[in-house]
Amino acid sequence: MISAITGCGQVGKKTEKPNIVFIFADDMTFRGVHALGNDEVQTPNLDRLINNGTVFTHAYNMGGWNGAVCVASRTQLITGSYLWRAMVQDSLMRKPGYDRPSWGNLMKEAGYETYFTGKWHVKRDVEEVFDHVVHERPGMPKQTDIGYNRPLSPTDTIWQPWDKSNGGYWKGGKHWSEVLGDDALAYLDSASQKNKPFFMYLAFNAPHDPRQSPRSFVEKYSLDDISVPPNFQPLYPDKELIGCGEDLRDEKLAPFPRTEYAVKVHRREYYALITHLDQQIGRILDAIKASGKADNTYIFFTADQGIAIGEKGLMGKQNMYDCSMRVPFVVVGPGIPKDKKVDADIYLQDVVPSTLSLAGAEKPDYIDFHSMLKLAEGEETQSHYPAIYGGYIDYQRMIRKDGYKLIVYPKAKKMLLYDEENDPWEINDLAEKSEFQDKRMELFDDLVALQKKMDDRLDLTKYFQESN
Repeated sequence: MISAITGCGQVGKKTEKPNIVFIFADDMTFRGVHALGNDEVQTPNLDRLINNGTVFTHAYNMGGWNGAVCVASRTQLITGSYLWRAMVQDSLMRKPGYDRPSWGNLMKEAGYETYFTGKWHVKRDVEEVFDHVVHERPGMPKQTDIGYNRPLSPTDTIWQPWDKSNGGYWKGGKHWSEVLGDDALAYLDSASQKNKPFFMYLAFNAPHDPRQSPRSFVEKYSLDDISVPPNFQPLYPDKELIGCGEDLRDEKLAPFPRTEYAVKVHRREYYALITHLDQQIGRILDAIKASGKADNTYIFFTADQGIAIGEKGLMGKQNMYDCSMRVPFVVVGPGIPKDKKVDADIYLQDVVPSTLSLAGAEKPDYIDFHSMLKLAEGEETQSHYPAIYGGYIDYQRMIRKDGYKLIVYPKAKKMLLYDEENDPWEINDLAEKSEFQDKRMELFDDLVALQKKMDDRLDLTKYFQESN
């Protein structure tokens, strides 16, 4: 038995343990939801979720140790470890004798029946982590050769999102998002007949490429209504030196140099895939209500990381810009305020200790992240993190603090500084402006100090001697 949250900052009488549903998208930027400020994308069910819960407007992923940033994000999620510590766990998971309890194991120990379906992409055997596993999916649906370097022009129509002959999401005959929706509904139907609390980990591959969805969803969007991001540029000047060059898989999706037309086509297909995902989320929300357990169920929605799709001349998630680092994060449940926004910085992996708290379980010492429940309730207003950290291999580092973001490119020996509050699209680099030199160096020193807390062994000072 645990204390159920009944209102902002108030703890009510003891009741049965709540059910927990974790809905996880893939490559979904914080700008991919209508209710969060994007009037171009259609997400009625996510909007419904947001209207009934609390949104964290500044939720971040830390980055990655290789091009598959989603591996790092998901390994951090399962292990509860910061980026470079998660990399160590990643190397240990397949070795004999590895038995450190993962998120699903901890929920099971807390008395939950655990269920998983969808994208895993973690080295540990998913069967060791969850009671029930259905349709374990790989890192991405298989992309076809014709899905890259496109479109070259308006006449380049050889690849179409609804063409099932291209496989990908259509492999098996039914779109993978729909299969996951079916899986969730089947489990919720069976769970409605039981008294044991459940923990569901529902991991969509969408809206990761290949950007495939039924034709009716693509036709919801007209190219004429799709805008080019205000920070669009044909080529990112340091792309090779930051690990985002023309050989990186994500960046190969669109032609070099980027064209406004190609970016609009990719964004149209991205929005269509999100709207199709949103439909499945709507089915899941309806099924939770129909189960009779909605009043004692918490729902968390977020994504493993964002993605650029044309911002700054980039297509992927292997960068430190908000489009790729920042994700939507919503929680709905008993006592969670409705239609509320929290601006305090969090990491998406904060969902792990949050669910352990709801389950009445102790957070193990090896869980680095912090529960965001008191922030949602309003008991706390300040972030648990004095600064947000980001890193990508040894090509990029980032710190976000006090409304500013410093991006460091050691191999390019370059720094970028942005005023996040007044420049949300990160267009105006302030790093070389005389009036911001103190701020730049202050943030650099803070980043170096933060690296030590993160077990980050990259020595930035050898690239920037003036900062020693």
